[in-house]
Amino acid sequence: MNGPAELANKSRPGGQAIDRKPMSKSYAQVIEQIEALKSQAEKLRRKEIEGVVASIREAIATYSLTPADLGFSAAGFGKRKTAGRKPGPKAAAKRGTAGAKYRDSSGNMWGGRGPRPRWLREALAGGKTLQDFAA
Repeated sequence: MNGPAELANKSRPGGQAIDRKPMSKSYAQVIEQIEALKSQAEKLRRKEIEGVVASIREAIATYSLTPADLGFSAAGFGKRKTAGRKPGPKAAAKRGTAGAKYRDSSGNMWGGRGPRPRWLREALAGGKTLQDFAA
């Protein structure tokens, strides 16, 4: 009366049977399968690209299209557009910096933005006025 099914039912509270099937694949086998699928996908991608490029070339030849017809300038063929990008360091340099509004005789400068520098705070505390340092 104590067959394998009855033993399996007794192994969990409530009499639920535990599935004791061995794993069908190991982790290493799954990784191997993933790599094989990646390789297969890349081969299919390259094959599709070849077909797309062939049809593009055929259309270019049929209609005598030029790079300008396709939206490329002759000199900048293949260059990407920069619309919507942040300006680079050269663009930032063109904007320039705000000139110094206040200077002292020691060569210290302050543009009038942000907190006042120590040299200016000390001079103002010593009785000088902001107009004394106006550049």
